[in-house]
Amino acid sequence: MSLPFVVVLPLLIVVAAGVYYIYNEVIHFMSKSLVRNKVVVITDAVSGVGTECAHLFHKGGARLILCGTSWDKLESLYDSLTNDADPRETFAPKLVILDFSDMDSMEDVVGEVVECYGCVDVLICNSSMKLKAPVQSVTLELDRNIMDINYFGPSTLAKGVLPTMMSRRSGHIVLVNSIQGRLAVPFRSSYAASKHATQAFFDCLRAEVEEYGIVVSTISHTFINAADPPPVEEPDPKPNALAAFIASQLTHGVRPSVLANEIVQTVNRKRKEVVLAHPIPRVALFLRSLFPPALFAVLAAGVKDSVLAEQM
Repeated sequence: MSLPFVVVLPLLIVVAAGVYYIYNEVIHFMSKSLVRNKVVVITDAVSGVGTECAHLFHKGGARLILCGTSWDKLESLYDSLTNDADPRETFAPKLVILDFSDMDSMEDVVGEVVECYGCVDVLICNSSMKLKAPVQSVTLELDRNIMDINYFGPSTLAKGVLPTMMSRRSGHIVLVNSIQGRLAVPFRSSYAASKHATQAFFDCLRAEVEEYGIVVSTISHTFINAADPPPVEEPDPKPNALAAFIASQLTHGVRPSVLANEIVQTVNRKRKEVVLAHPIPRVALFLRSLFPPALFAVLAAGVKDSVLAEQM
């Protein structure tokens, strides 16, 4: 006699939950073993996301090379990683001063990074400079500065570590980009332009180095929000109701810990492209591809009260 549906359904749910739990436990165990002894470079290790990544990779037994613009902050991070760590299970990180705004120093920095262990297994480019301003108020000097930090710096560093990866026929380069590398938002012209350029560079790089066994991944996320999410309030009626609704869906952003975990999973699973965003930005990407006039109308409406531009 067959079991009734009301009995089978709960059993299926329990079995599915058990399989999902076992799968997560296996992935968690593999995440530690996969990065053990790997040389991992984090370009902005003293940022919120960089610090979270450093802790995760350090616990996994990676050989970390932590980069940043402040030696004091790097030393503080070094202390937090090593104070409670088991030296039999982890490696003491190496520290390198890296400032993408000083492109003249990049050749020496690349040499220093490679000399730390003689090779690089994983390069995580998570440095970024943000800028919010109307197009007409952004100077050429500021345009160049943001391009140095967001585009020329990561691309130059990637080029610098490529020879060792190509000779070993292995390696992984991860670009922690922004969703604005694929979707431009008003008042972010220079920032969005730099992110578009970086996205294009790493997309090209992915195809060019695949034959050498090198993986190139891009993670496109909404803005990073390290603060506690604000309480949800009922919005007052506004003329630009659609723009206000979209903005309300973007206020939580992405937590640094969530993004760091996604970076680790991207390295472990060798994902090539990840979009880390709420449904509304995903819909905006869809509209940009298939119905651009609809998206342009929403963005123009958002400019009038700057609500949409504030939150992305």
